[in-house]
Amino acid sequence: MSLVELNNLSEPALKEELAKCCGSKNWVNKIAASFPFTNVDELFAKAEQAWYECSEQDWLEAFTHHPKIGDANSLKEKFASTSHLASTEQAGVNSASDTIISELAEYNKKYEEKFGYIFIVCATGKSAGDMLHLLKQRYKNDPATEIKIAMKEQNYITKIRLKKLLA
Repeated sequence: MSLVELNNLSEPALKEELAKCCGSKNWVNKIAASFPFTNVDELFAKAEQAWYECSEQDWLEAFTHHPKIGDANSLKEKFASTSHLASTEQAGVNSASDTIISELAEYNKKYEEKFGYIFIVCATGKSAGDMLHLLKQRYKNDPATEIKIAMKEQNYITKIRLKKLLA
């Protein structure tokens, strides 16, 4: 879809497309209210500004729109509506060993129990081993540090999905 096409969508259709990039309703509403955009750089700048203006509750809402790293069933079923934008994000897990997949599941569970939300990482270009290493490292963080890291990772994911949307 081109920026011109995105600019010309009805408000409900526009919000539906934006929600595929980021699951925070507040973020979607902030961006939708800023349309139309004259160029993609302006859109990306506003998207990032709006994300950093969101609250922790907005970030947590966005996190619920992601599958757990390595959860293939979740990727296929629950997140079918964003699959065209997210399909390659966890490609590094496809060739992972059973041991790494098992460790990912174990640490995902520990992480969620500790922080109250799933592990958020921009998985694009990362192997399962890379993600497992990051998960183990970030598990050591305190909650205040970790929410900021997860928020930044969501911002990266949103940018990638916006670029795919406009491809």
